[in-house]
Amino acid sequence: MRVRRFIERPRVFALLLIAPALIFFFVWNIIPVLTLIGVSFYNYSMVTGMPPRYIGLGNYEDIVYSFRLWESFGRTLSWVVVTVGIETVLGIAIGILFWGSVRLPGRRLALTLLFTPMLMTPLAAGIFFRLMYEPSIGIINYVTRWAGLGTFSFLSDRSLAFAAVVFVDVWMWTPFMVLITLAALGSVPKAELEAAEVDRLPWWRRLVTVVLPHAKFILMIGILLRTIESFKTMDLVFNMTGGGPGTTTELVALTLWRRAFEAFNLGWSSALAFILLLMAIAFTSIFLFVLNLRRRQQEREASA
Repeated sequence: MRVRRFIERPRVFALLLIAPALIFFFVWNIIPVLTLIGVSFYNYSMVTGMPPRYIGLGNYEDIVYSFRLWESFGRTLSWVVVTVGIETVLGIAIGILFWGSVRLPGRRLALTLLFTPMLMTPLAAGIFFRLMYEPSIGIINYVTRWAGLGTFSFLSDRSLAFAAVVFVDVWMWTPFMVLITLAALGSVPKAELEAAEVDRLPWWRRLVTVVLPHAKFILMIGILLRTIESFKTMDLVFNMTGGGPGTTTELVALTLWRRAFEAFNLGWSSALAFILLLMAIAFTSIFLFVLNLRRRQQEREASA
């Protein structure tokens, strides 16, 4: 009876309910991160066969003075800005189009086909488009030859490789932003939309004054999720170009993978992984802080 009474206490019962999730989080998140931080202070290479040697901040110094890594960081920043920017613009445009055409014939079928790329893994999409980009048998080069434009080596040409991989990422993840846009537009009160229609506001005034204030929070969350996911992109690039030609498409996540699983330099790669983790946490915290700050300002203005 005492045990039952103890368990039935609100705080104890709540802790028991969340205990499995806390244990899972601790085992699969906290322990690996702590191990990662510890290994980052050692010169630990599985190639030499030597035991790990403590070097303090040596790995972090190597990362700071690595010119190739800073190039990879700049390339990754360009990748994030271009892919997320295009996906956001296209996603919002297509989402508004479907939102305003509820009675359009075939709307459900079109949405189903539109979301299909999200179901593919980056590995499968990379193989699929690598074959399409192939100079001799690829369907894209077949079309360019038919149009009299000649043959293009999309994945081996320095001037085309980055854009070719960006196109695949945009093709895969624009439907995600469409989905986020539809969810955001669904949060707009119908009464305000009807009032704007009665006032005969132009469509762009409705978007700016009625739709955007209600939808922007969900849209910003979608942009945040895509930014974090785009920053971690590795498998798509690795499968399509391997970071080439040269280092044209080598992103920081691919650099990390190569140092960890090709060079087997676990100390250096652990230090870089920890730095990337801190960057992701810092970016997310700042993003959410600014977003909540603007939301509080709007609430104060509304209540004033």
